[in-house]
Amino acid sequence: MRDTDVIEHIKELCEERKWSYYRLAKESGLPYSTINNMLHRTNIPTVPTLQKMCDAFEITLSDFFLDDVREYRLTGDQEEILEIYKNLSKDDRRILTAYAKGLAKLLDTPKR
Repeated sequence: MRDTDVIEHIKELCEERKWSYYRLAKESGLPYSTINNMLHRTNIPTVPTLQKMCDAFEITLSDFFLDDVREYRLTGDQEEILEIYKNLSKDDRRILTAYAKGLAKLLDTPKR
């Protein structure tokens, strides 16, 4: 994987999750300025920085560097949420989805 591929892959992972770079900073515990400089000035992250981002994405470093593999393992919490969702009625699924989208939007908004 080339240096520019690392940056592009981080951007792809954010897009897949519909995360802003602010959200990535919040989830990884890294300063937003670090994320912003890395992604806009193409500064390659150090291994500890990349590890924090991988932890936020809930993937391993080895998963990050796998070429074109998009199969991610679910955490126990993710499996539990999917099981709950699976057992809901169609109407309740729509309500839960709307709630989750609203919550994600609320949590993704930077506080001033």
